Amino acid sequence: MSRSDEHQTVLLNEAINGLAIDPKGRYVDGTFGRGGHSRALLSALDQEGQLLAIDKDPDAIAFAREHFGKDKRFSCVQGSFADIAAMIESKGWTGKVNGVLLDLGVSSPQIDNSERGFSFMQEGPLDMRMDPGQGESAAQWLARASVDEITHVFKTYGEERFAKRIAHAIAEHRATESIVTTQQLVTIIAAAQPIKEKHKHPATRCFQAIRIFINRELEDLEIFLDTVLDSLAPHGRLVVISFHSLEDRIVKQKMHTLEKGESLPRHLPVRHSETGKKLKIIAKKVRANEVETNANPRARSAILRIAEKS
Repeated sequence: MSRSDEHQTVLLNEAINGLAIDPKGRYVDGTFGRGGHSRALLSALDQEGQLLAIDKDPDAIAFAREHFGKDKRFSCVQGSFADIAAMIESKGWTGKVNGVLLDLGVSSPQIDNSERGFSFMQEGPLDMRMDPGQGESAAQWLARASVDEITHVFKTYGEERFAKRIAHAIAEHRATESIVTTQQLVTIIAAAQPIKEKHKHPATRCFQAIRIFINRELEDLEIFLDTVLDSLAPHGRLVVISFHSLEDRIVKQKMHTLEKGESLPRHLPVRHSETGKKLKIIAKKVRANEVETNANPRARSAILRIAEKS
């Protein structure tokens, strides 16, 4: 297996346990990656169980077909988990899915492959698209975006406090030279920051922001959370692993809203079905233990949340 195929699956046991797997059930891995969760899911299913894997990345889907394609319980589709309702409907599974899992963010193979442009540690083309065949690359967006737009993206998706300074530096640089590689952008970002954070690469926040924006990650997550319940069977489980506060805030707030239901006058006699409560939160926040974080530093920021359809 090449280095680009290696990936340490974060919170694997906790995610699988959180799904409360029915061996004969139907499950969806909405972020296949390199199949760590899918492999564990399949090992928990019997011959009647079924698993659908979804991923935007064509490399991930190619890996899935090569390594999992002979398993009759397994199917995969390239696309965004935001389109889960249509994907589930096409299989005739609407309202019959026992569990859905999301492992958000960028995968290790995407970071490790310098040609994908996700890493600020390696030289490569400034792309960052999870599906290189769709939408603008990071380089194309930076070539046309206004200073205000770049500032907004860096502030909103990266929480970068020097967003405006960096945006102006990008605009000044591109006036004389196109920004087409990762290290060009890293150099510009580092030079524009008057203060450096200890133990954090100066390009971390900006690269995160561009990646999230280019791939519509938060928009896709919101669409998914608004539509996934139609796919789930009664008591079907939803498990989401987030890696930064922006994602986790969306997941947390949506789960709480769906658990709370409609705001009704106190002491009003209503059936449970009339309260609008659509989810029951099973686990508010699960983090990786010390053993896992020592073995895999990426796990330190991971937060897992579990909910069940009412």
